[in-house]
Amino acid sequence: MSNSRDGDVFAAVDLGSNSFHMVLARREGPDLVVMDRLRENVRLAAGLDARRRLTCAGRERALACLHRFGQRLVDIPGRNIRVVGTSALRQARDADDFIAAAEAALDHRIEIVSGMEEARLIYLGVAHSLAPNGRRLVIDIGGGSTEFIVGEGLDPLHKASLHMGCVGHSQRFFEDGRLTAERFERAELAARLELEPIEQRFRELMCHETIGTSGTIKAVAAAIRSAGWARESITASGLERLRQALIEAGHIDSVRGVDIKSQRRPVFAGGVAILHAAFQALGLAQMRVSAGALREGVLYDLPGRIEHADLRGASVERLARRFHVDAEQAARVRGTAEQLFDDIATTWALHDESAWLLRWAAELHEVGLDIDYSDYHKHGAYIVAHTDLSGFSRDEQHQLAALIRLHRRKFNREALTRFDPGERQMLSRLAALLRLAVVLHRGRSPRSLPSVRASAHTDGRLHLLFPGHWLEEQALTRADLEEEARLAKAAGFQVSFSDAGDP
Repeated sequence: MSNSRDGDVFAAVDLGSNSFHMVLARREGPDLVVMDRLRENVRLAAGLDARRRLTCAGRERALACLHRFGQRLVDIPGRNIRVVGTSALRQARDADDFIAAAEAALDHRIEIVSGMEEARLIYLGVAHSLAPNGRRLVIDIGGGSTEFIVGEGLDPLHKASLHMGCVGHSQRFFEDGRLTAERFERAELAARLELEPIEQRFRELMCHETIGTSGTIKAVAAAIRSAGWARESITASGLERLRQALIEAGHIDSVRGVDIKSQRRPVFAGGVAILHAAFQALGLAQMRVSAGALREGVLYDLPGRIEHADLRGASVERLARRFHVDAEQAARVRGTAEQLFDDIATTWALHDESAWLLRWAAELHEVGLDIDYSDYHKHGAYIVAHTDLSGFSRDEQHQLAALIRLHRRKFNREALTRFDPGERQMLSRLAALLRLAVVLHRGRSPRSLPSVRASAHTDGRLHLLFPGHWLEEQALTRADLEEEARLAKAAGFQVSFSDAGDP
């Protein structure tokens, strides 16, 4: 595949709870043209044991698939690849160990996305695959979760991610393959209980059409079509007839006259029960099926992330407005933090993505002030870690939260324990820069700082040089810097400062 146009090739990998998918596309002008698709039925969620740990068999299936996927990614620039994990990896207690092995197999970083980010990406994939047609409801029944999104054009307006999927539902209610009316009723009641908190809101949003996507819904549509109960779409009557046919068969392996692929059969009944419950809860009569899904959403999101025209900056701005962050103070801190970063990035091996993380942390460092001044760094970290920040992976949100937690007072290294050694070093260095920028603007003066320059050493030494005798004339700032130097020492940094005019 290697040629001069490799920079125009993009790859999206979706580590779903039931199947792993990879899509390769080439950028042709403003469009992405799909070159290849790969799919393997891994059933990762089915590989979780009672303690929510991945079984050896589940790990082996997944890693073997990723080794094969990795061979197709070798010649694609790393920045053009995005790999996302969903519900099963959100749930797995030993996800970190598996992800380390999976990243080695792919030779690429894996991002675990939240249910809400998964919903956004699903909607983006669907929206790019269909012509605009007013407000629409999109439903995606995955292996471990089900997403509901209402949107218009390319914009999702309302999202929900529910903890139920075809794998878990099939294991819980149809594990031995037996299909009875009573089992379907219990499975559908469980789904209705999950749907209850969102049911009224989604009914009120008055959508022009309903779109279904991903494996379960495509399999249901194919089954209904093969039996002649509907043509292109899933209808309420066709779904009802499919449900009845399953019950009459008595066992998933005994179903006749309905096309259900062999690899889909173990999780088919649970998916049908969830979809039937959704039709009932939301009063649906018909559902079109879309080819676009999560991996297509990841694919279309990639160029924007590379060019920093992605949603993450907009999400940060929205959160700052919501919590009444002082925009002028945030801009002052951001400007100084970026200047310090530019001076020492090469020495401290900080990459471009780190620069954006520092920028967003500076813009949100006071987001917790709306709650309480005393511990606002802790409140801010909690808000950022747990809110819906569109465009961010779960790990990126936690990195951002850690920087906000560390931007003042004691340098609490426990805030970094969840990260690997490389991430801890990167975040520690970014935190050191953010802390200094905050200290230098503690007086909240609208006057610009003089041109302060930073130099660093790989062993953690950091020196600030101020022009002329500026620092000599700023007693409070000098005292703040002396206190910061004391606090930084406990974190392994040796901070020093001087005036250029000193003898």
